[in-house]
Amino acid sequence: MSLPAYSRPLNFWIALGIPAVTAVILILLELTSLDMDLAKLAFDPVAGQFIGRHSYFLEDILHDRAKQAVIVLGLLAVVAFAASFFWTRLFSWRRELGCLVLAMGLSTSFVTPVKAVTAVQCPWSLSEFGGKETYSELLSPRPATDKPGRCWPGGHAATGFTLFALFFVLRDRRPRLAKAALVFAFGLGTLFSVGRMLQGAHFFSHNVWTAVFCWLISLGCYYWVLYRRPVELKHKAAVTVPSS
Repeated sequence: MSLPAYSRPLNFWIALGIPAVTAVILILLELTSLDMDLAKLAFDPVAGQFIGRHSYFLEDILHDRAKQAVIVLGLLAVVAFAASFFWTRLFSWRRELGCLVLAMGLSTSFVTPVKAVTAVQCPWSLSEFGGKETYSELLSPRPATDKPGRCWPGGHAATGFTLFALFFVLRDRRPRLAKAALVFAFGLGTLFSVGRMLQGAHFFSHNVWTAVFCWLISLGCYYWVLYRRPVELKHKAAVTVPSS
């Protein structure tokens, strides 16, 4: 399929507005106990641990194997991008494949350094849930500790939400498939998020922040690599020559 002359209409007020509003809501949620309340729903006080803490399905299947599957997808994207330089069938998809590799790479690689900077504790490390660490809001100073947290944003959630890139890569050529990819990416990221919340690895807001970041990264890569503004037709005004 040939490259379209210009991109499908994209409402940037919506594409940027929804994550911006979501970010504001998340900041306001810091004034509430929502994160802690949701975490308590997944905590078993009798057993003294989160209900999914040692779940084989949540840890080995939904976390380890699912992450490996997405990594394989990323590697296939890299191989396809490299192959597009000498395989004519992929030549017309080179920019899309490059955008996919860039967006997926950035959506997953930003997590670890940001975790190190923010030092937010995981729920399972907090004294409220059998740990030894003290809870602190995202924008508050961190209590002194020998073991800084590494839980914001959500790493496993990013493994799912990084597939937002598929939506942007496909939206101009295969719009129906792009919509399916968007639903799949959102669903997979949500599934990964819930799984880690049940294990006590992340609060609710950690994962929503991750979705916001991954969306903005994919949007930015799409805008700079693939987006082509519609050509505006300019009509020349007729020039009336006055009669002598």
